[in-house]
Amino acid sequence: MTLPAGAAPLQATPEQHPATQDVFYDGGVFDAGGAVLNLGDWPGFWQDMQHQNLIDQFQKDFNCTVNYDGSWPWSPKFAAGGPQNPPLDVANWNLPDLFKTARGGDYFVPIDELKANIPNSADLWPFAYENGLGITYLFSQYGYAYRKDLVDPAPTKFADFWDDRFSGKRATYITTNTLQMVFFMVASKVWGGDVQNMDAGFDAMQKAMPLKISDFTGNMQTLLERGEAVIVVQHDGEPYAQIDKGVPVGWMYWTELQPVLDQTKTVSRWSQPTQKKLGYALIQRSTDPSYQEAIGVQLYERPTNSKAKIVENLASKGVVNTPEAAKLLWTPPWVWYLDHEQEISERVDKIFGA
Repeated sequence: MTLPAGAAPLQATPEQHPATQDVFYDGGVFDAGGAVLNLGDWPGFWQDMQHQNLIDQFQKDFNCTVNYDGSWPWSPKFAAGGPQNPPLDVANWNLPDLFKTARGGDYFVPIDELKANIPNSADLWPFAYENGLGITYLFSQYGYAYRKDLVDPAPTKFADFWDDRFSGKRATYITTNTLQMVFFMVASKVWGGDVQNMDAGFDAMQKAMPLKISDFTGNMQTLLERGEAVIVVQHDGEPYAQIDKGVPVGWMYWTELQPVLDQTKTVSRWSQPTQKKLGYALIQRSTDPSYQEAIGVQLYERPTNSKAKIVENLASKGVVNTPEAAKLLWTPPWVWYLDHEQEISERVDKIFGA
C-alpha cells in the first residue's frame, strides 16, 4: 500500500519511531527545557515521600515537570494505548503486575539498555535487575508479625503459622495481593517440597482455616493491633514501624525461602527521547544511596545499592546490607505463577470463602 504524500503510517516501524533514536544518559544533570515526565507511582503517603525526597528537587534540577499518576493499576493503561503509545514514561511496580503487563507487548526498555544508562547499576546487588524488566531500587522482606504479648512461645519457623493455638487468629490476604501469592508459593515449598506443588499449597490454605483475610497491609496492621489476629503474613517495614511506636509486635523472618516485596521501576521503550532520558535520570536518583537511606528512615524500606548504609531504625532490628545477605534473597517464579494464576486464585478463593 502506498500512502499519500505527507501521510504518516498508523503504526510506526522501529526505524520511523522517535524512540529508536539513540539516547544516552551519563548520570549528570541536564536541561530538559520544561518537558513533562509521566510517572506512575503509589498514591497517599508514598506520593508525599517521593515529592519530599526525590521529585521536587528533580524537577528543579532538570527543568521539567513530573506528572504524577497515582491511579494504579498500570496494566490496563498500557494495554489501552499499545506499546507505541505509553501512558507513562516511568512506572513503579511490584513484580507480578510488571510481568503480567510485559506479556502484552514490547512496552519497556530492555534491561541491558536500562542498566547501561543508569550508572548506579554497577553498585546494585544482582537481584535488583535479575527480573529482566526493570530496576528494583527498594525492597522489604517477608515473614510473620505477631503479638508478642499474646503469643508465647514466639514462632520460629514458617510452619508454626499452622499451630492449633493460632486457629481463628491467623491472617493472610486476598488472592490478588502479592503477599498472598508469595505466601502460597512458600507454603507449597515447605509443605510439598516445591513452590510449584499447587496441591500442597491448596492443602496448606485449607488446613490454615479459619483465617482472617485482609485486602492490604495497612488493614493487617489494624487487625494485629486490635488482637483480632495474633500472627499475620507481612513484610518487615510495617511491623518495624509498629515496634518503634510501642505496639507490642514481634517479628520473625521466613528462612526456608527469603522472598522480597520489591519496588521496581521501568522506562517505557517507546517514550520520546527527552522523556526516556529523564526516566533514566529519575531511576539513577532512585538508586542513589542518599535517597535510599532517606526512604529507609521514613518508610523502613531497604536499599538495593551495595554502598547504601542501613539506617538506625533498621540496623537496630538486625538488618544488614552485605553480599551474604543479598545472596539469600529469593525472587519467586512469577512467569510460572501467572501461567497458573487463574487456577490458584479460584481454588484459594473457594477455600477462603467456605
